[in-house]
Amino acid sequence: MSGGTAMELSSSEPHRDEEKAIKYLTNFVKSTVDDEEGIKKKEESIMELGSMLAKNKRTQELRKMIENARPFLTSLGQAKAAKLVRELVDLCLKIEDNSLNGDIKVDLCKECIQWAEDNNRAFLRQTLQARLVRLLNDLGRYNQSLQQAVALVRELKKVDDKDLIVEVQLEESKACYHLSNLAKARAALTSARTTANSMYIPPRMQAALDMQSGILHAADERDFKTAFSYFYEAFEGYDSVGDNVDALRALKYMLLSKVMLDHPDEVNSILAHKHATKYSGPNIDAMRAVAVAAKKRSLADFNRAFGNYCDELQRDPVVKKHFNSLSDSMLEKDLCRIIEPYSHDKVEKKLSQMILDKKFSGSLHQDDGMLIVYAVEEPDPTYQHAVATIHSLGEVVDALYTRAKKIR
Repeated sequence: MSGGTAMELSSSEPHRDEEKAIKYLTNFVKSTVDDEEGIKKKEESIMELGSMLAKNKRTQELRKMIENARPFLTSLGQAKAAKLVRELVDLCLKIEDNSLNGDIKVDLCKECIQWAEDNNRAFLRQTLQARLVRLLNDLGRYNQSLQQAVALVRELKKVDDKDLIVEVQLEESKACYHLSNLAKARAALTSARTTANSMYIPPRMQAALDMQSGILHAADERDFKTAFSYFYEAFEGYDSVGDNVDALRALKYMLLSKVMLDHPDEVNSILAHKHATKYSGPNIDAMRAVAVAAKKRSLADFNRAFGNYCDELQRDPVVKKHFNSLSDSMLEKDLCRIIEPYSHDKVEKKLSQMILDKKFSGSLHQDDGMLIVYAVEEPDPTYQHAVATIHSLGEVVDALYTRAKKIR
């Protein structure tokens, strides 16, 4: 094909002509090349087209492009081909999820795994299987993820691929955690950390291990002090490599730990830290609202926070697992706040008076020392209208009776 390279074209085209660049790159990728320079340009064009399609969230087109590029991969060396496939799959997996995209991504991973198996590329197949395990976890398909992870770890141990073993065992731990099998989650994580201790681990993977350790300490032993330490290590690790999404999540769990430790007043000091000041958004606002409610010991404010920040709190699986405990704790604090100023006899006497004055619907059970609260039903307008109608009918009957007496 004539013209500049794909790289030159896409960089010179204005943003509004991005569609033209995609069409050009698509045609170039479909073309046949046989010289070394053409192969290099085509390799660059495939990656650039993949980046553009991923940026525009065109998952199906990216999947099709990867499928069409497979014959070309045979002209590359095994290492180059494996790297190109991994990078293209990673681009696809980074596209924001919806139910349709999730199925497309799973199918793409399985197709690439099958291609690697057909071409006897065992290392690439195992790497892609690890990506599939992580994807299934991200999609909430934990049973499938666990099944794949267990089989893959067994295979990886035979070839002693420690890097992949750590990655897959971490995902196995996550799947077990979400399936509420905390014993197996801890066992998988312990195994991953043991393997990691015998080798160099990149900062991002170390941060991921710390994050999972914090989550399990909070869930299994309810040791939020240790959990906070792990979340802090995870936050620093993610922040150091520029992973703002996971760093924000670690910061959120740090704040959750402080609330669970009954130290809500420390939330603002954590957010004022030099590394934390750049993080903001609904997740931070949600935890700040929960901390304010905890500090005020107000159950109403706590429930309001969970209502206002539904996505950030109730749909976060880690926060959701601690919701009942948080709610019980807030109820206790709210009751303490209300009754602290009063002695026992004053509370009982005032409640009795309020019940007698019908300012409060309930009763005091003397034997059990309990206050029984009755639900106050809203007045039914139908009943009120019926009474008014009967009253009006009574007046009409009285009037008719009076007239009848006069006629007689």
